[in-house]
Amino acid sequence: MIVLHADSNNPLLIKELQKVGYHNIEAYDVCKEEILANQHLYDGIIIRSRFKIDKDFIDSAPNLKFIARVGAGLESIDVEYAKQRGIELFAAPEGNSNAVGEHTLGMLLSLLNKLNKANREVHQGYWHREDNRGIELDGKTVGIIGYGNMGKAFAKKLKGFDVKVLCYDLLKGVGDENATQVSLEELQDNAEVLSLHTPWTPETNKMITTNFINRFKKPFWFINTARGKSVVTADLVLGLIEGKILGAGLDVLEYEKDSFEHLFQDHQIPEDLKELMFFENVLLSPHIAGWTEESHKKLASTIAYKIIDKFGVGV
Repeated sequence: MIVLHADSNNPLLIKELQKVGYHNIEAYDVCKEEILANQHLYDGIIIRSRFKIDKDFIDSAPNLKFIARVGAGLESIDVEYAKQRGIELFAAPEGNSNAVGEHTLGMLLSLLNKLNKANREVHQGYWHREDNRGIELDGKTVGIIGYGNMGKAFAKKLKGFDVKVLCYDLLKGVGDENATQVSLEELQDNAEVLSLHTPWTPETNKMITTNFINRFKKPFWFINTARGKSVVTADLVLGLIEGKILGAGLDVLEYEKDSFEHLFQDHQIPEDLKELMFFENVLLSPHIAGWTEESHKKLASTIAYKIIDKFGVGV
């Protein structure tokens, strides 16, 4: 079994595959065109987000048995065509769900307590206590959209708080002891905090718009540690200006490149993003919610074990 590694990952991934006889080709700096030219040699490919695996790529790989993405989603892969070709698909949402849950909670508490603003002011020599009076999470209703691995991990982190947790998901029956599953309308009627944990799909693309925001009966705090393209930045800015969104914690942005490694396609910052960056009640991080030392290992081991469990030893 010959496996192409298109992105670098924790060394544990290659070590686990080597143990059972897989032959690993490390091609971290090899361009997509060169990989395409030799793709007939490989039985599997492991990638993060360096490039898309589309129909043309799959057609050039007659021996491809699996595609594995060391991450939570498969949006960079033509999933339907891969399935038509009988190619196994692996992702590892279990690997970084705890990290995402912790990061989401950290962003929310930082916003409510104005920690980012207060820290910056004290570093500048200012001691503004009243202006940095915080808000407690206890007693709030938290709405979670997308109740898979990530949403469940966040809900679990909320167990220590006196909060009501509602979740909405396209799948039925996903609610549990940590969150009550409700309709989207009921969530929008009651939520004071909204946390997004959905994959990027045609249904979730540009989902958070002015119309969506205006359906909430109460002003709310918004956290997005899912996918940036699910939020229309200009509409988010308007929601902040109008006070319909009380503050936002964003680990992902609409303008990220598909690889997630860079923010812009060029060096021009869009005007609505420039405006977003000036809000004191907006907390930003560079797509690192699932990017911990622990998740780095767990993602690698999860993918390795899934491949081995499906295909067995590689000889």
